[in-house]
Amino acid sequence: MQERVSGNQLGGETSPYLLQHKDNPVHWRPWGPAALAEARSSGKPILLSVGYAACHWCHVMAHESFEDVDTARVMNELFVNIKVDREERPDIDAIYMGALHALGEQGGWPLTMFLTPNAEPFWGGTYFPKEERFGRPSFACVLKEVARIHAEEPGKIRQNADVLKAQLQPRQRGAAGTEPPSEAMLADIARRMLAAIDPMNGGLHGAPKFPQTSLFAFLWRAGFRYGFDSPLEAADLTLTHIAQGGIYDHLGGGFSRYSVDPRWLVPHFEKMLYDNALLLDLMTEAWRENTMPLYAERIAETVTWLLREMVVEGGGFASSLDADSEGEEGKFYVWSLSEIEEVLGKEDAALFAEIYAVTEVGNFEGHNILNRLDSLELRDAETETRLIEMRAKLLERRGGRVRPGFDDKVLADWNGLMISALANAAEACGRADWLEAAERAFDFVVTRMVTGGRLFHSYRAGEAKAPASASDYANMIRGSLALATVTGKRDYIERAREWAGVLDKHYWAGELGGYYFAADDTADLIVRPFSGYDEATPNANAVMVSNLMALYLRTGDARYRDRAEVILRAFAGAMLENPVAHAGLLAGALDVLAPALVVLIVPEGGDATELRRVLSNVSLPNAVVQEVREGEALPASSPAHGKTAIDGKPTAYVCLGPQCSLPVTDPAALAESVRAARLVVLTSS
Repeated sequence: MQERVSGNQLGGETSPYLLQHKDNPVHWRPWGPAALAEARSSGKPILLSVGYAACHWCHVMAHESFEDVDTARVMNELFVNIKVDREERPDIDAIYMGALHALGEQGGWPLTMFLTPNAEPFWGGTYFPKEERFGRPSFACVLKEVARIHAEEPGKIRQNADVLKAQLQPRQRGAAGTEPPSEAMLADIARRMLAAIDPMNGGLHGAPKFPQTSLFAFLWRAGFRYGFDSPLEAADLTLTHIAQGGIYDHLGGGFSRYSVDPRWLVPHFEKMLYDNALLLDLMTEAWRENTMPLYAERIAETVTWLLREMVVEGGGFASSLDADSEGEEGKFYVWSLSEIEEVLGKEDAALFAEIYAVTEVGNFEGHNILNRLDSLELRDAETETRLIEMRAKLLERRGGRVRPGFDDKVLADWNGLMISALANAAEACGRADWLEAAERAFDFVVTRMVTGGRLFHSYRAGEAKAPASASDYANMIRGSLALATVTGKRDYIERAREWAGVLDKHYWAGELGGYYFAADDTADLIVRPFSGYDEATPNANAVMVSNLMALYLRTGDARYRDRAEVILRAFAGAMLENPVAHAGLLAGALDVLAPALVVLIVPEGGDATELRRVLSNVSLPNAVVQEVREGEALPASSPAHGKTAIDGKPTAYVCLGPQCSLPVTDPAALAESVRAARLVVLTSS
């Protein structure tokens, strides 16, 4: 029998979340062969606790139970206790969160799952209080009862484990044999989705309110494609309220994870890299189209925050900032009226309080969350200039407070999202320094998180670790393609093709169609997750549909297009059964039906700068922009194959699907050409 190692074993880990628990009296083990072998040899059930560094309720359960000697004694006696950072091992989190959903429970973190010694889930929940409250039994009572049933009623445990494991097996969802949605169906889906939108505040009806960027990105594109305004208005309404709400950090920049209320006022204060990447990307597309000053401000302020606070040594982007400081959620971010008066003086404080809804009584537990929801429009230029000076003073004062926890691990998938968003924003806003930051982050991942052509998922403290998921490859390909479009560098295309090859070799799900979340050589999982639905970030299969179509347009290799079509067919039933959850794939369907390509043919000695500048001011999401020298061959499959420059001038061809616009040499006419090309006129049947 294997000798059992006692004590807490998290001290040698690199994850900030795991290190938060290294001094707990609980005998925590990191997930891995040693912990799983210990469970098998001891015969004890596994208590699996999954969370992340910025998670408020994870901190609460840790303080109440995991730091409590008596509770820890029960845990150590009855279970093999394994701690997992969901951000470091999203594959493990996906499996056991799926099991919780199969039990009919609402998901969330901390995730508390009970497993057989062979890591099969049989029961679980999320947060359990130390003492009985909130209608929940005390954690110690739960522990003792689960251990009793495991010991005395093994048949019940076996039945639960078998049922849950069967539910977790990869399979296609929705009606089999369903065809991917047509143009008419996509238009209809977009119209029907509008019923779920809060007409006053934007976002989905009710609370809590999450940004739902995949949904609004689809609506944004569908509005242009099918020529109706409501989806565009819904996206603008949502972005405006998010930009002016308490979910936005009006002093430091950047967006919090979500709002707990229906008005976007009270955030859950954690700041995640991926939320900021996705909101930055969507807001950039909105700004391209309508050049609203509000969007320009929020884009610039968010990138400023990113580059000031979220860049690690070497240029990669860190994961998150915590919701808590000094044991209180949001303490770093909220204000009293008296403190604002102390910093700004009475006169400026009165104006600031009026605009940012600051009162003596406050709007959050006796304090004030800064927001501009009562007056969404920006003020006159003189007032806004004064506000910039006031915000700078308050930010300087805030800098003296105890800062929230900082999770500085670099995740490949989240970095891919931010690289793409930052490259797009750099092009739209003409910011070479932002583009340089995006390229540095890309280089960080390539040089520190790749071995033998294979990505690692996570990097911290000089160590790359955790097997890459399909999302790591999909999002880094997305970032690579965005950099290729903005810089014209062919190396980015070759890197994207290389990573697409790894996905096909190690992640392709065969007859299921689509990509597994985990690679075929990820050895410590009981199943390989497989789905097409979006969560907080777009699904890897959805991202890859768009990536594959972009690679097809650039290379002419029909295998990329064919694979994108296979993915859409695989998830067609699920898309039509639950469109909101599959908005990423719906957007991918638009890329398959009408792939967007803009070819700029530049004669010798010519310069396409003016044409590219025009493209920065019109929204054409996921468009491939190819700048080629006259005489340089395009793929034979390209709709622009054989096109030439006109009258010796740089010439643009805007192609959606197989059709290209007439040649355009006048920059002023190019935007109109894009607007005309992106619209399809549907005929009623």
